[in-house]
Amino acid sequence: MIDLRQAGLQYFCCPKCGQSLAFQESGAVLSCRGCDAEFPIHAGLPRFVPARNYAESFGFQWNRHARTQLDSHTGLPISELRVKAATGWTRSLQGEVILEAGSGAGRFTEILVKTGATVLSFDYSVAADANARNNGAAPNLLLFQGDIFAIPCPPKSFDRVFCLGVIQHTPNPERAFRSLASRVKPGGQLVIDVYAKSVLAMLHSRFLLRPFTKRMKKERLYELVARWTPPLIGPAAALRKLFGRAGARLVPISEFSHLGLAPEINREWAVLDTFDMLSPEFDYPQSMATVRSWFESEGFRNVEVFRGANGVVARGIAP
Repeated sequence: MIDLRQAGLQYFCCPKCGQSLAFQESGAVLSCRGCDAEFPIHAGLPRFVPARNYAESFGFQWNRHARTQLDSHTGLPISELRVKAATGWTRSLQGEVILEAGSGAGRFTEILVKTGATVLSFDYSVAADANARNNGAAPNLLLFQGDIFAIPCPPKSFDRVFCLGVIQHTPNPERAFRSLASRVKPGGQLVIDVYAKSVLAMLHSRFLLRPFTKRMKKERLYELVARWTPPLIGPAAALRKLFGRAGARLVPISEFSHLGLAPEINREWAVLDTFDMLSPEFDYPQSMATVRSWFESEGFRNVEVFRGANGVVARGIAP
C-alpha cells in the first residue's frame, strides 16, 4: 500500500473542519492542524469513524467471507465484468486518482488497482481490514476506514469516484450521493449503482423478513442463515430456471448458480448474500428517475442511467 508518511497524507483532510492532518509523535494518531480532532491509525489504516456504527453487520460478513467474491478466488471475471459494465472504463488509468466508497472486502478494489490509477478506498466498517488483507500488497492503493457522509478528502480532488452496492444501505442515499459528487474534479466521472425500486423488487422476501432479522444479533442470524441456506439452493435454482429472477425471489435466499460458480463457492456466495440482504440496518432502493434527478441537480453532464446487474447504474461527468 501507499506509505502514509511518504505520500498518503496529501490525499486527506480533517472530515470535521477540512484542514490538513499531521502525524503525532507516536505515529499512531493523525491530528488536525485546524481543530482538536484526532484520528487513530490501527493496523496501518487511518480510522475516521467510531469503532461501533450502523455498518457493523457488513464488517462481520466481510471478515467472515473475506475472499468469497474476489475474482481471484472464484476463477471467474464476475467483478471485473460488473466494473466494466458500470463504468465503461477500457483503458489504462495511469496517472489518475480514484476514490472507491464502500469497498467491503475489496472485490472491486482488486479490479481498480489493475487500472494503474492511484486508488483510495474506504469502508465505514472494519471490512476495510479484510480489504487490506486481500489487496494491501498493491503499491497504488491507500485504504482507510471512513464515513461516506464525511469523507476525509478535499472536495473536487478525484478524477473518478466509484461506489457500487453501497448507498442503499446508508441512512440517506441522496445525501450519500451528494457527498460523493462533491469529491469529483470538474470533468471527472462519478459512477454509482443502487438497488432498483419497483413493485417486483419491493415484493422481495427480504422486505418481509428484515424488520425482524436486522434486530437479531449478527452472530445468531449468521448461524441461522448458514444452516437454512444450503438446502434451499436447489429449489431457488429450479425456480429461477422456470420463472427467471421473479421465481428465485420466491425463496428467501440469494443464489448464484446462473453465474457458473463451482458448487462450494456458490454455497459461500449464497450464505454471504443471504446474510447481506437480511442484516443491514438500512435498505432504500431508488428509481431510475430519482437517480437521474440527483445527477442533473448537481449539474452533471453526459448522464447515463440504466439497469445493471445489481439494480440501477448511473454515471456522469462533473461540471
